Amino acid sequence: MSYSEQHLQETAQVLAQIDPTLCEKAVALLAAVRAKGGRLFILGVGGSAANASHAVNDFRKIAGLECYSPTDNVSELTARTNDEGWASVFVEWLKGSRLNERDAVLVLSVGGGNLEKNVSVNLVAALKLAKNRGAKVLGVVGRDGGYTAQVADVVILVPTVNPNNVTPHSDAVQAVVWHLFVSHPLLKTAPTKWESTK
Repeated sequence: MSYSEQHLQETAQVLAQIDPTLCEKAVALLAAVRAKGGRLFILGVGGSAANASHAVNDFRKIAGLECYSPTDNVSELTARTNDEGWASVFVEWLKGSRLNERDAVLVLSVGGGNLEKNVSVNLVAALKLAKNRGAKVLGVVGRDGGYTAQVADVVILVPTVNPNNVTPHSDAVQAVVWHLFVSHPLLKTAPTKWESTK
């Protein structure tokens, strides 16, 4: 078997194990956030930061949900990193955005944040604030889900089918899941271009 065949087979195995009931629960939560005028803040680091930026576009344009990602503002992100440190960049950004109980935070991450291992501690600090302020927390995370899986209202856990491919499968499935969300009839408010072009 070629590596390409292996990778695609692994991807199919991962997707087959995603729980559609949890996806439905997440969509219902996001629809409720939109209905009460709340905002969605999407947090991600590395490849997940790029996914967060793409997802912000889709939630705003397709689902009509006010949505932001702190990593889209490189000036503020680097200023906060330089002046206050990387660990606090997301929590301070959320404080500046006046995160409140009508809002939701969506974490896209391979590990979900882990204080003990000193990995993505910026996610942990942000989620502590979110829980303290009554904001809803969602996650699409890999491996064991870390801190996100411990505190989220809804978490979509990307299963590990090959321990050598946790990161690529986690990052890829993030895109599948958020596209499911914005395409869902409960959330989709605007037509997508190619589907509406005759």
